[in-house]
Amino acid sequence: MNDVEAALDAAGLTNPEVRAFVKEYAELTGAARVEVVNASDDARLLEEAVEAGELERAGEGRYYSRSYHKDTARSEERTIVATNNESDRGVYNNWRPASEMKPMLHDRMRGASEGKTMYVVPYLMAPAGNTLAPWATGVELTDARTVVLHMIRMARVGVQFVNELDDPASFVRAVHVTGDLEHLGQGTDADQRYFVTVADERTILHFGSSYGGNALLGKIAHGLRQGAYDGWASKKFLAEQYMLIGIHDKETGKDYHICGGFPSASGKTNLAMMAAPDALGDRYHVSFYGDDIAWLWVDEESGRLYGMNPEYGVFGVAKDTNENTNPNALASVAEGTDCIFTNIAFNPSTGEVWWEGRTKEPPADRHGWLDWTGAPIADRKDNDTAPWAHPNSRFTTTLDNVPNIADDYDAPAGVPIDAIIFGGRTRDREPLIRAITDLAEGVYDGLTLGAEATSAAEGKEGVLRYDPMSNRPFMAYGEGDYAQHYLDVVGAASEQPIFAHVNWFQRDAEDGHFLWPGYRDNLRPLLWLLQLKNGEVKGRSTAVGIIPTEEELNLEGMDIPAADLERILSIDKPRWQQEMGFREEHLGQFERMPEAIWEAHRRVASALDDEA
Repeated sequence: MNDVEAALDAAGLTNPEVRAFVKEYAELTGAARVEVVNASDDARLLEEAVEAGELERAGEGRYYSRSYHKDTARSEERTIVATNNESDRGVYNNWRPASEMKPMLHDRMRGASEGKTMYVVPYLMAPAGNTLAPWATGVELTDARTVVLHMIRMARVGVQFVNELDDPASFVRAVHVTGDLEHLGQGTDADQRYFVTVADERTILHFGSSYGGNALLGKIAHGLRQGAYDGWASKKFLAEQYMLIGIHDKETGKDYHICGGFPSASGKTNLAMMAAPDALGDRYHVSFYGDDIAWLWVDEESGRLYGMNPEYGVFGVAKDTNENTNPNALASVAEGTDCIFTNIAFNPSTGEVWWEGRTKEPPADRHGWLDWTGAPIADRKDNDTAPWAHPNSRFTTTLDNVPNIADDYDAPAGVPIDAIIFGGRTRDREPLIRAITDLAEGVYDGLTLGAEATSAAEGKEGVLRYDPMSNRPFMAYGEGDYAQHYLDVVGAASEQPIFAHVNWFQRDAEDGHFLWPGYRDNLRPLLWLLQLKNGEVKGRSTAVGIIPTEEELNLEGMDIPAADLERILSIDKPRWQQEMGFREEHLGQFERMPEAIWEAHRRVASALDDEA
């Protein structure tokens, strides 16, 4: 214990509650030594990781890591929200009693870090000085140096954030113990992994993984699950899996901000990082704030709904990222950025990296290339079509590396929110965009957000896998309570944001081609949405929202067939009537769903019947 005290003293960590927390878990896990980390330690830790074989250099100022082959993604079934009150149980949050889960995790962690260093990572998931900073401060304890390096990229890291707390105990206690990855029974009945957020005690206990989504505890566990619970318990804010962008109109000088949720594979990161299409670039500039999490609150002074990205970096999926889909993402992981790649294909002799979709074809010369498992690709048989990179391979880079990062991304004030959008991947029914001006109907639309599942997976063609607000894996309390809290927070704003649902993925029923080109052109329907909010266009009213007319949508520089445009700006009423039955069944699962949401459902259903 004297060594722990000396390490904390040497690092200048003065918060007595943090010191007690570190000593408790150093003793429990059996860590051999303790090291307190600040962001200024990054370069040294990178060198140590390379020397230890935990990272490899991927060219100048880029690094590569490879994870255990059974440890490559989040595991929803092993992810638990635990509290001391069973009324916190929801359909999606895998609720368990805190009295059951804390002793179980402590048993798994006991002695599991023997011989290892326990890294102490004090962090802040907010711009310094932000009004929500008291809920954004945490300390992660981890026995993995690579986790520390990722945390330095994804959060603001330094002892000052915990030393300066008004209440020394008001930090999230986050403990990550890797465990013996080769003997944890991943995916079997004997699976030892558990990823637990004890939400009402503001404690996070994760055991059995070093994958980012399970190990970077400031990100999802704090930034989403704990943040959501804290926002609800305090009645002050929402923590959502939302992207956040800014749109600057150079002609008028006005700035707008849009946030929104998209289920997996529905285009969220590409939208967040997009540039304006060439034809509109002289007038509009799109700024990146974040691609994964937004915290929303009502500013007391202005009465406006405000938002900020609590993260300090991007933990992006590499697959299909290329010069066409997301040039800004590629620039953010260029040489000299100190980015970290995980589970991509790598050529250690040249430092080159590659993943499926990076180019149309993989490198022709296979010599020296290793796939994500470390196996030489040159040794493969010609008919071996296994991917070179893992489908969930990642890149981690700081926000400062993103070329179109907003100038004020780290400003304490946050930014006013003009619009909240939702978008899923559906091949029919959902038009390009439909705007919603009623709060309850907007929240209702978010609660019934989903992405199309295959008939093989779900058994019914056209049935969505519902993902409320894109937050399904991150719900921290009951869905009905969540809906009411959302209504309360956004409803308190003096100027209401406009809601909308977007869909870039409609396909032609005959040949399957996409009806909308997507990517940079997705700015066009968002500009229409802002014009609608400003009263500059009127659109066409339907039972499920307001849709642009062809004349209102700015198509300058585009060549889109008239039939395709007509299709994506129309409503398929029979399909919508079918969908309403699925929505009613979906919402019926949830206890305490507000009557305002059911009323919104009945209004939309009745309007569809009247139009039919």
